[in-house]
Amino acid sequence: MQNDLYLLAINTTRRCNLACEHCYQNADTLNSIDSSEITVDEIKKLLDEVSDRSIETMVVLTGGEPLIRTDLELMVEHGSKCGLSMVIGTNGSLLTERRVLSLKQAGVLGLGISIDSLNHQQHDRFRGLSGCLEKTLTGIEHCRKHNLSFQIHFTATNDNAHELDAMIAFCRDKGARVLNIFFIVCTGRGESLSDISPVKYEDLLSKIMDAQEKYDDLIIRPRCAPHFKRVAFERNPESFMNQISGYDGDGCIAGNHYCRVTEKGAVTPCPYIPDEVGNIRTQSFLEIWDNNKMLQQLRSPKLKGACGECEYQKLCGGCRARPLAMGGDIMDADPWCSHVPEGGAVILPYQLKDNINWTQDAQKRLSRIPGFLRGMIRKRAEAYVRDQGEVVVTAEHLSLLAAKRFGGKLPKRPEHG
Repeated sequence: MQNDLYLLAINTTRRCNLACEHCYQNADTLNSIDSSEITVDEIKKLLDEVSDRSIETMVVLTGGEPLIRTDLELMVEHGSKCGLSMVIGTNGSLLTERRVLSLKQAGVLGLGISIDSLNHQQHDRFRGLSGCLEKTLTGIEHCRKHNLSFQIHFTATNDNAHELDAMIAFCRDKGARVLNIFFIVCTGRGESLSDISPVKYEDLLSKIMDAQEKYDDLIIRPRCAPHFKRVAFERNPESFMNQISGYDGDGCIAGNHYCRVTEKGAVTPCPYIPDEVGNIRTQSFLEIWDNNKMLQQLRSPKLKGACGECEYQKLCGGCRARPLAMGGDIMDADPWCSHVPEGGAVILPYQLKDNINWTQDAQKRLSRIPGFLRGMIRKRAEAYVRDQGEVVVTAEHLSLLAAKRFGGKLPKRPEHG
C-alpha cells in the first residue's frame, strides 16, 4: 500500500523541563498541567488499533518531554506486547539510572537523545537550562552501562553547523547507533529562530554525505531535508547511498508514511504541519489515516512552482511544511531549496535489481527485523552484495553488516504478544 504507516509520533505531553529555542510545540513548563492531556488508556487504544493492522510501524513517544509522564512505561509495555517497535524521543536530562532500567524492562527498543552542541554553555543556552548537557551526558552513560540502544538527535543551526565532525566523533566514541541531523522548520517557538541559509544548508548536506561514505560504523542521516536525495543523485546516480536510502519515493514522508498524534489527540501530517486532520477522541485513527483529504493530497502531490517543474520532484519533492510556515500553500515550492530546475525528464527513485537472491537463513533473519528498518537493511545488503560482484545474500553478509552498523547484532522485532 502506498500509505503504509512506517512511523507514528505521539506527543505524550506538552509539559517540559526545558525551554528550547527551536521547540515546534512551544512546550510549557512543568507547572502547566493540562487536564485534557492524552491519557494512557487513549494511547493504549491507539496502539491497539495500529497494531491490529500491522506491527511494522515504529512508534515514537515524545513531547514536550515524555519522561515527565510517570505512566510512560505503561505505554511502552503495552505497545511492545502488541508487537510494535516502541522508542522514545527525549532531551535526556531526566534519564536517571532507575529510569533507564524501568524503560528497558518495559520493552523500549531505544532512545533518541537530543544534543545540540558539545559546548556546555551553547547547548544549555539553546535548551534553556544551565547544567542540562551534563545531565544528558550522564543519562547516556546510564544507557551504555545497561546496554540500552540510543541515537543522537542534532539540530543544525548557524551556531552549531561547524560542530558536525565533532558530533560524529562523539557518537562513534559513545556507541550511538545513529546520528540524526535535523533541519529547523520555523514553527512553534522556532518561528523566531533564523534558519541556516539555503547555501549553508546545501553545503551541510554534502558534508553529511561525505561523512556517511567515510564511516561505516554509524548511520549519519539528515531529517526534514528531502533535498538530500538530489544532492546524492547529482554526485553519483549509482552510488551506494542512492541504493539504500528512503521510503519508496524517498521524499518527505509526512502524511504518506508518517503522522503525528498530539497531546490532545489531534492527528497532523507531521509536527511541523499544524493543520489537524482529525482527532482520535472522536474518530478512528485508521479512518483518519486512510480517508483524510489532506493526507491523500500529500500522497499524490500536485506540486507548484519550482518543485512542480523540478526533475527531482519524485526523489525529493521538497519539504511541505516550509512553504506553509512561510504563509504559502502546502504544495508551493520549498523556499529553502537553491536548485534551479533544468527542464529534464522526471527522475524516478532507484529500483533494486531482480538479480539478487536470498538464502533461506538470510530471509528468516531479515523477517525478525522491525518493519521500519527492514527495507533499509534489505537495500543495504543487496547493494553490498552487488558491489562485491555476488548475487546471493547470505546470513554471513547480514552478520557482517550488523557488525559494522549495529554493534554486532541486528535489531530484532518485539515478540507479538
